[in-house]
Amino acid sequence: MKRLLIVWHSRTGAARAMAEAAEAGGRREPQVEVIRIPAEQAGPDDLLAADGYLFAAPENLASLSGEMKAFFDRSYYPVLDRLGGRPYAGLIAAGSDGEGAARQLARIATGWRLKAVAEPLIVCTHAQSPEAILAPKALAAADLARCAELGQALAAGLSLGVF
Repeated sequence: MKRLLIVWHSRTGAARAMAEAAEAGGRREPQVEVIRIPAEQAGPDDLLAADGYLFAAPENLASLSGEMKAFFDRSYYPVLDRLGGRPYAGLIAAGSDGEGAARQLARIATGWRLKAVAEPLIVCTHAQSPEAILAPKALAAADLARCAELGQALAAGLSLGVF
């Protein structure tokens, strides 16, 4: 059975909701085991045990959130040259554009020689004031549906051996 690993971090709930929706979508594929792990608990062994990846994180100051970056920092070298060719996609919760975090994720994935199977899915909350940025987030059903579709598509690709 193929395994899809979803590693996520969230401060205000948006990236968590995106990861949960992607997990629900991935579970629609019965031949794929979907594992969702918070970034602070995930590590090299989780990456090595998976066949594909979804990374979900907020953008903070034009970068991946600190906890997500810490996951990549502690996992990067132990799995270097061991993940090549495996598929991945990214989910970014952003207050404005999310492009900085998406670029950072792509650079890390390039170093691991992962294969991007979709453009980063960026959900913009338009939070611009300190109060709005720190407030808990509720995402629109349409945005969560896109996350579920991405999770299902990645799982289906794994199940069918497309990736």
